[in-house]
Amino acid sequence: MPRLDGKVAFVTGAGGGIGRAVCERFLAEGARVAAADVDMGAAQQSILGTDAGRAIAIGCDVGDGEAVRASIARTVSAFGTLNVLCNIAGGSSNRDGMVTDAPEEEFWRVIRVDLFGTFACCKFGLPDLIRAGGGSVINMTSMAALMALPKRDCYTAAKGGVAALTRSLAAEYGEYGIRVNAIAPGVTLTPRVKANMTTNTDFQAVAARQLLGSADPVDIAHMAVYLASDESRVVTGQVLAVDSGITIH
Repeated sequence: MPRLDGKVAFVTGAGGGIGRAVCERFLAEGARVAAADVDMGAAQQSILGTDAGRAIAIGCDVGDGEAVRASIARTVSAFGTLNVLCNIAGGSSNRDGMVTDAPEEEFWRVIRVDLFGTFACCKFGLPDLIRAGGGSVINMTSMAALMALPKRDCYTAAKGGVAALTRSLAAEYGEYGIRVNAIAPGVTLTPRVKANMTTNTDFQAVAARQLLGSADPVDIAHMAVYLASDESRVVTGQVLAVDSGITIH
């Protein structure tokens, strides 16, 4: 039997490299998926070729709480329930930097998408997980929450917040049968990262510390499948690094 048979998942950032890989793996493991992204076309690409009735694409800006509420309501209307929240939307940009140099606009951009977006999805999604009798929340933090990552102080602040929020939600909602965990990717070869790797020496220096080679988006997706499945039924409040060992040396 597929590992996610009968489960309904809401996935944000579905049009990005990691989000698309997660949607593909969730679908392959039997889940029904609502693929949400600020770019509707990208969301549709992430579920291309899926049988009708097993997936929907939703245009959603996770920094807009009302848009998140409406998107989750549409998911439950389409599939009847909600079992998995997978909050992937976010990402750093080359405008980030040291705290004395980074523009305030970049700080608020990344806080809005990465941290508030995660908060909003949990705020509006958790009541449906409670109604379903429990489920799994999978947040996307970063190696930046587990180690010093110079010249990324906006992103570090947001992803550190996601890690802290993950732990508090796990403590608060365990009584409802809900487990809340986060994945902390290292350097992951999404199209955006590949483009930066050729010119960004900071990225190259971090990548050089990998013990097992570079991660691909599907490596993060494999962890997401585990956390969405009943195999992780007693795993909660954890920040699980998928980073080829970067954070340990």
